[in-house]
Amino acid sequence: MRRTSEKDGDFTEFVAQRRPELVRLATLLVSGDAAKAEDVVQTALTRIYLAWPKVRRETATAYARRCVVNAAIDERRSLFRRREQLSAQFPDVAAETPHQDGDLAVALLATLPASMRAAVVLRYVEGLSIAETAAAMRCGEGNVKSQSARGLQKLREQFPARTQHVCP
Repeated sequence: MRRTSEKDGDFTEFVAQRRPELVRLATLLVSGDAAKAEDVVQTALTRIYLAWPKVRRETATAYARRCVVNAAIDERRSLFRRREQLSAQFPDVAAETPHQDGDLAVALLATLPASMRAAVVLRYVEGLSIAETAAAMRCGEGNVKSQSARGLQKLREQFPARTQHVCP
């Protein structure tokens, strides 16, 4: 068994290398909310740290990706998230309209249910195979195929003019 300082050093190195891509993935999974994405990644990294002695180095990235997907779905399901948030004042500014393709993609993805969004993001944004996506989502390959196909179809139906250059 490795010593704690060696374990911490390995984990710190892993986080330094992989955190930016995990934050990017989380941002897409939580519909572009950077603060929620940071929270999701922090939750996932905490879970990974606790399991770090058991994590195989060759599958650490896939495991981290799966933890981020699970944390994003858990965040969405949490009771606090479901509560309506009231405000006594109207916002000073109207909501921004997406201008860049990245903003447009996030806005389009936000219209999908969490599992469809995860399948579409992992398959078409992250470029994972069907098997890798199924492992990250902890589901069967058939589910990944149907969720990603339905997700793309839903995006095309809802936004036909905008998805021509955004959706594959």
